[in-house]
Amino acid sequence: MNDKQPVYILPESSQRLVGSDAQRNNILAARIVADTIKTTLGPKGMDKMLVDSSGDVVVTNDGVTILEEMEIDHPAAKMMVEIARTQENEVGDGTTTAVMLAGKLLENAEKLLDKRIHPTIITHGYNLAAEKSINILKSLASRVTTDDEVTLKQVAMTSMTGKGVENVKEKFAEIIVSSVKQIEDYGKINLDHIKIEKIKGERIKDTELISGIVFDAEKINMDMPVKIDNAKIALFDFPLELKNPEIETKINVSTPEQLQSFIDSEERILKAMILKIKTSGANVIFCQKGIDDIAQYYLTKAGIYSCRRVSKGDLEKLAMATGGKIISNLNEFNSNDFGSAKSVEEIQDKHKSMTYVRGCINPKAITILIRGGSDHVLDETERAIKDGLGDVAAVLKDGMIVAGGGAIEIELAKKLREFSQGLSGREQLAVEEFANALESIPITLAENAGLDPIDILTELKSRHDEGKKDFGLNLFTNKVENTKEAGIIEPLKVKTQAISSASEVATMILRIDDVISSRDSSNKKVKSGFNGYD
Repeated sequence: MNDKQPVYILPESSQRLVGSDAQRNNILAARIVADTIKTTLGPKGMDKMLVDSSGDVVVTNDGVTILEEMEIDHPAAKMMVEIARTQENEVGDGTTTAVMLAGKLLENAEKLLDKRIHPTIITHGYNLAAEKSINILKSLASRVTTDDEVTLKQVAMTSMTGKGVENVKEKFAEIIVSSVKQIEDYGKINLDHIKIEKIKGERIKDTELISGIVFDAEKINMDMPVKIDNAKIALFDFPLELKNPEIETKINVSTPEQLQSFIDSEERILKAMILKIKTSGANVIFCQKGIDDIAQYYLTKAGIYSCRRVSKGDLEKLAMATGGKIISNLNEFNSNDFGSAKSVEEIQDKHKSMTYVRGCINPKAITILIRGGSDHVLDETERAIKDGLGDVAAVLKDGMIVAGGGAIEIELAKKLREFSQGLSGREQLAVEEFANALESIPITLAENAGLDPIDILTELKSRHDEGKKDFGLNLFTNKVENTKEAGIIEPLKVKTQAISSASEVATMILRIDDVISSRDSSNKKVKSGFNGYD
């Protein structure tokens, strides 16, 4: 037997990258993703226009939106998209920072690979640096209380800067802080309780906070009142109509009188249902299911404002906003189950009819109503507001903030270099490259603003060497100054999450030394493995 006879364990259609080829291919893919969104960072960042195959257009500078709209096929690049998604879910902001930092960590790791430093040593150094960074960040952060509305508004304004809402950012910041504080429930904040409705028309500055719920529904009969003051609201999750038999049923009718009697009995039952509702004192009904035509007639006659087919989510938000209970059985409800609001009104514009529930007392669900001249403006405004909501919620949850404008990254890099001096071995080089990666954030901020990044970085380092740890780049004045005093503030959670996510994905990609992919006859990828794992 010939010992040198080759043994094939993979199909001929398989593609395989091994060792440094696999590492460099993955690093290149991750860097391309990071470079794609690099120019969107900061208040002077540019926007991206994304056009899909059907011609739909998205214009945004929101990192996670750009990455999710792009058709990305490379597995390592998909991992970069995943950290952006995680950053968005955990904090709601800082997605561009997280992806950029991961890309820079991998770029700097490639330099170490060129020096024949083993990936395991690099990843160990990166893990040391990430853990130390979190501890340093906590020591540098300042505490803020829920009563400090000025600081909270500055956090909101910082997050929205560069997203096309600068001229109304103060008003939006007030709306965002009021919204988050309103829905806070003994320290718990669920941003799903803030409903965002978009209506095309008027101007962005006409965006308003509604102490209640606005939803896409109209009254079921044009003769019903357009507006109800001092609303007593009943919330039903069952239909106001007679149930159809669940099995096949036959009714034998032999005379016209019997037929009429059957029809009259159905009407009497529905009339009794509406009479019970009217007697209870309810003057508004929101029903998750259908409302029979006969029931509609009697509701109209009783002057009760009614909407049907209200979504389950909207019905639950209405319950939290109005203080009402969702009623599942008409025979067991009373006035104690009602929600209340100053007014319930149907408002029509050129595009659609909406129901406004306003003036709720201490609502735990509210609505931000966004106005704008086009769908693109509305969508980008919504993304800006969601970033602001995420940042303010993050600050209220842990009560910690840091200086923005690259100040915290420069100070963190300085502390990491001091930490690296106490390390022996090649991990020291990895920690230093981690520090260099952090400096890419203020460098990119300067580049995107048209400033000289070398001059800015030199001045920042000089100020931090003097002990001015809150000095960063204020892009409103294009000067290096105390950004915390200038109101450029970010939540601690945005930075800790970005560093954790970026370092985790960078170390994972660096540890991959074998990429195997096979394709079926239709050229679709059916299997891929990293280090032997699917």
